[in-house]
Amino acid sequence: MTSAYLDYNASAPLRSEARDAMGAALSVSANASSVHGPGRAARAVVETARDKIAAFVGANSSEVIFTSGATESNNWIMTGGAWGRIILSPIEHESIYVPAHNSSARVDEIDVSQDGVADVGQIADLTFLSNVNLANGDLGQTAITLQIANNETGALQPVAETAAFAREHGFFMHTDAVQGAGRVPLNFHALGVHAMSLSAHKIGGPKGVGALVLKDHVALPAFIQGGGQERRRRAGTENVAAIAGFGAAAEAAGRDLKTIERIAGLRQELEVGLKGIDPGIKILSADAPRLANTTCFATPGTQAETMLINLDLAGIAVSSGAACSSGKVGVSRALEAMRVPEDLAQSAIRISIGHATTENEIMHFLKTWKVLHRSDKVAA
Repeated sequence: MTSAYLDYNASAPLRSEARDAMGAALSVSANASSVHGPGRAARAVVETARDKIAAFVGANSSEVIFTSGATESNNWIMTGGAWGRIILSPIEHESIYVPAHNSSARVDEIDVSQDGVADVGQIADLTFLSNVNLANGDLGQTAITLQIANNETGALQPVAETAAFAREHGFFMHTDAVQGAGRVPLNFHALGVHAMSLSAHKIGGPKGVGALVLKDHVALPAFIQGGGQERRRRAGTENVAAIAGFGAAAEAAGRDLKTIERIAGLRQELEVGLKGIDPGIKILSADAPRLANTTCFATPGTQAETMLINLDLAGIAVSSGAACSSGKVGVSRALEAMRVPEDLAQSAIRISIGHATTENEIMHFLKTWKVLHRSDKVAA
């Protein structure tokens, strides 16, 4: 039984508001595209959720397109624009990085500082400046994508600065806002990006639903074709219950932003406690602006894989800084880009907290870590 869930960056626990909204929506069984009364009732559920998500990220409701999740949204952007060039950082999520490199576009990667922040100043040196008029719906040939925050270290990225450059020179600008949503205020229009990816389950909504927020005037070809749903931008019958849960979670996450200092306080307590156990612990991206909920730390001489197993046995859920999507443990691309030495990267553990995290969970982790750390040192 899990006694401390500290892995919110992987998936947040389902909020009660989302569960209730989904339960109510399940009683609306009609297709939201049908014109009869039950169909209109289902459509009302979808559009109410769309309004809530738009308000959450400072967008127009007409700009919110529901997808199966941020992976679909990211793939759509990377492959749907027929780009001649894509500029990205090496710390982007796999759902950005892999389709970009598998596309026919030329891909340029910008460097990352040792604190895990993308060096967006390099973009000007990588590009042949153009003057595409995006206001007329022309996507142009160059796309820039930069995440709001890194999922492993929590390091915030200079998205608004990059978007200003993109607008000035006629480039398309996308941001993967999955980790930032509900943890930092988001305003789609103020950021100045053309597209933004979101995921429901990172903010306490259900899995399997997300959104692409796309400026009204941008004519991005449909990624999934064969139906008129989502204003003909994404075919497929809408998952009404999941969308309802997404909307409720967005509304609750927006409300919880007012108490983000509580989360920051718990993170501070965690990091002070870790340093008290071992002053040699390295907090990655400690000197960079970070999400209030994320701590990625490394302990020289410790294997993260072993520690994760022992923590799991103690009922504590955290993640490592190793790549695990293929079942193969290796140094993460993000830590490699930050030039973290391999032996240190192999010991990296990520703790990510959220709306339901308690001080007791933090204290339970610290007490358990102290015992495991001492045992590991004795064994060594």
